[in-house]
Amino acid sequence: MNPIDMMVTDNNCEYLGLSRLCLMESAGKSLAEEVGKIAVYTFSKPVKVVIFTGSGGNGGDGFVAARYLLNRGYDVDIYMLKDNIRSPYSKTNLEILQNMKPRLSRLNIYNLKTLEDIDNCEVAKSNDSEYVIVDGLLGTGINGNLQTNIRRAIEIINESKGVKISVDVPSGMDPLTGEISDLAVVPDYTISFHKIKTGVREADEELVGGLVTADIGIPFEAEYFINYGDFLRLKNRDLSSHKGNNGRLLVIGGSKDYSGAPAIAGMAAIGAGADLVYVASPQKSAEAIKSTSPDLIVKSLDGDKLSLNHSQEILELADNVDAVLIGPGAGIDEETSKLFNVLVAKIKKPIVLDADALKQVELKLIESRDDIILTPHIFEFKSFFNVTDELKLDLDSYDFNHVDENITQFQKITRQIKGTVIVKGQYDLILSGTKFRINKSGNPGMTVGGTGDALAGITVSLLSQGLSTFDSACLGVFINGLAGDEAYKTKGNGFSATDLVSYIGSVMKDGLC
Repeated sequence: MNPIDMMVTDNNCEYLGLSRLCLMESAGKSLAEEVGKIAVYTFSKPVKVVIFTGSGGNGGDGFVAARYLLNRGYDVDIYMLKDNIRSPYSKTNLEILQNMKPRLSRLNIYNLKTLEDIDNCEVAKSNDSEYVIVDGLLGTGINGNLQTNIRRAIEIINESKGVKISVDVPSGMDPLTGEISDLAVVPDYTISFHKIKTGVREADEELVGGLVTADIGIPFEAEYFINYGDFLRLKNRDLSSHKGNNGRLLVIGGSKDYSGAPAIAGMAAIGAGADLVYVASPQKSAEAIKSTSPDLIVKSLDGDKLSLNHSQEILELADNVDAVLIGPGAGIDEETSKLFNVLVAKIKKPIVLDADALKQVELKLIESRDDIILTPHIFEFKSFFNVTDELKLDLDSYDFNHVDENITQFQKITRQIKGTVIVKGQYDLILSGTKFRINKSGNPGMTVGGTGDALAGITVSLLSQGLSTFDSACLGVFINGLAGDEAYKTKGNGFSATDLVSYIGSVMKDGLC
């Protein structure tokens, strides 16, 4: 499992009511159980367990495991390489151990603050093999050379004759790639929680030892429901970045009768963080869009409708952006249809197809592209994929068989293409190949016109900022729903798409806090 996915899932457990403190308790208990099994298998008796901890969550798992191991009759020494514990849940579990005074159990906690402390610890001096050493030093985010004290601790662990067990990922190994840029613990076993990290799975067996996966009670729904944890997928902005570094995009849409849709999509894209938003639109709608906001860079195209005559101008604009949205407010027209199919064939940037583009782009042109996002409601979905039966999006149920069957129906259809499909409904369903997720943000007031254009704008904005098509689609629908929920709090069912757009920035800011 990708480490970011695991962090997202852990955070999303909170929104199901399952606290991360509970998850750490479960992980620590599972770790103690697996350590106990390995110790009995190896030594046939309780032996001393030495737990190396750092400042993150892996150390907290070790603090919890210590309590359970003590109750099983083990002597436990904890070697803390860091006393500035970052994780509040790890802090809580360390405090529990510190509160156990007078000490009635065989527990010792050592702060190894210097290299001398590390070199003088019992594990460093002992030639005894009857130890179990638990590596809870580092977790995710390994980048470049290790700190000197961490590096020395890893050397001592590797030199020890005891049985070595790494928590989740061997310290020093990149959890995403399995690469080691400096030095890593070489364990006899690696115990992963919930799912094995991608890097651990891909690394050579001699670098990770025997793999054990421990269930810690994370429900499937925490993986498949989109929630605030998904904001972790957003990339941090470089402090030295300048205009255009954080997303340039092009909106292609509008017609003589419809100028609001591309304007709403463009403003939503800005609200979602894109630096530069260009809008290519026929002359009359372009004039209206310009008057809507000075923040949009509007390219006026000759005539009342989008046509094949505009292809070269639009392709030149597309060359200078990171992502493209096609369709809002374009109307249905033979000339517009020809243009859209040419654009889809020739534009090599990630594309979102929305609204009238879904009614005019041929499926065969996009079936092999994995950088396409479709944003249909159920009627547009059935039309695009030529579905003739009474298909409905109906996920509001506690009946597993009903929900499973409904999702399977949509998966069978969307597997015709390699891209991502957002099926808009009471609960939005996002599909890409075998992957799917469900969004529950939003409210009935979002049936008002323009909220779908806002969704398309948010989604293409996230695409332009470097998120994958699937992540852009998932986070896009969640943000759109959150903004709609904020608009509902203020105006009830009388809010407009423009009201929704005004809340996009604030809900994203709240999500990142």
